[in-house]
Amino acid sequence: MALSEQEAREFAKTFAALVDTVGEALLGKSHVVRLALTCMFAQGHLLLEDAPGTGKTALARAIAAAVNAPHSRIQFTPDMLPSDITGVTIYDQKTGDWNFHHGPIFASIVLADEINRASPKTQSALLEVMEEAQVTVDGRTYATPQPFMVVATQNPVEQAGTYRLPEAQLDRFLMKTSIGYPPHEQFVEVLDGAAQPDRSKRLHPVVDGPTVMRMAEAAANTYTDRAVAGYIASLAEATRDSAHVRLGISIRGAIGMARCARVWAAAQGRAYVLPDDIKALAQPVWAHRIVMDPDAQFAGMTAAKVLDEAISQVVPPAQGEA
Repeated sequence: MALSEQEAREFAKTFAALVDTVGEALLGKSHVVRLALTCMFAQGHLLLEDAPGTGKTALARAIAAAVNAPHSRIQFTPDMLPSDITGVTIYDQKTGDWNFHHGPIFASIVLADEINRASPKTQSALLEVMEEAQVTVDGRTYATPQPFMVVATQNPVEQAGTYRLPEAQLDRFLMKTSIGYPPHEQFVEVLDGAAQPDRSKRLHPVVDGPTVMRMAEAAANTYTDRAVAGYIASLAEATRDSAHVRLGISIRGAIGMARCARVWAAAQGRAYVLPDDIKALAQPVWAHRIVMDPDAQFAGMTAAKVLDEAISQVVPPAQGEA
């Protein structure tokens, strides 16, 4: 059933309240907060690549506090095993039973801190849970809580002892963005509250887990005209046709864009998707999925520039068509 105008307005109101609440812990970063919440309602996962100390942990904790959901933090290290994330079955000598001990992945908001420090085997175990929203151990399947969102981080300034995520695994993250440093006034406000640095502990819940799932289901029904879907397809094809690119936007990436655009539109109180929604989300949803040609990259070409070229070349549908 298509999202109604009234439902879109209600969604936008709750979404704005969540942005304001999370924004109390992450000052001056409302756009990043909107992207993170869009990712959550689109039922995807977020990759943050940023320098240490910019608020990546605070963002994950604030989202968990705002939606009244359990959260966990996994600090990745080179010696970490897959079972350290998913959990392990342990034999109880008293009862003679095998009991499954849940790992930290069984939370609604999971902060996977410095994911590129773990071995490829451990990274793959995490990405499998992200894709399936379940863990299978010794033939038994255990579902993760709902909502379920992984906020993974990478540190771009120190590469010693790290394992770079392959492009095929990067494609499994719905969005990739960075937080960056706050504007000067917000920076001063952060310093004024340095005696209590974790602002997320003071946040009050706006919604609960079941409400998040109902909102996600409603947003997924935001009307997307066939012309807008064609615009998404044309942009994806333009990246694949670019001479600067070895691998353009995949079908998974195009589907991810459609999911995000529906949430983004609903968050603005609209029951329909516009081409401008696609343009606004192109960089966070698509840039990390593009594999550049080495020669083009050496010449200074970037994925962001490829997307800008595609947007300038592909004519969006007119208002009457969309």
